[in-house]
Amino acid sequence: MRRSRMRASSWLFMVLCAVLLASPAPVHAQTATDRSEVMIQQFAADDGESPQRRIDTRTKHRILFLMGIALLVLLLATGAMGIAMAAFGKDVFVAHMILAGLSMTLAIVHAATSIAWFWPY
Repeated sequence: MRRSRMRASSWLFMVLCAVLLASPAPVHAQTATDRSEVMIQQFAADDGESPQRRIDTRTKHRILFLMGIALLVLLLATGAMGIAMAAFGKDVFVAHMILAGLSMTLAIVHAATSIAWFWPY
């Protein structure tokens, strides 16, 4: 008698596990997939730039040229501070390091901007 109850409870447990594990996916998962597909299609259709954000090539070149001039000035000032420190013993280490940091920052921004604007040619 006891053995049959154990078999019945084991059998019931296995059936419940099978039913719970074999339940279909929730309905909201399918609608989320549909929504993501619609959103991807909208982004694919929206390839053009808005006229307010469009910058012509001449303006882009001018901006990069001005950034290049500023970068050159910063590099020359950094070099001058380094020479003043090394050759003449001036105490301008903090100014030299600040100018070096600004030079590196502007160099990275200049490179990133030119890659973003002109990489695909």
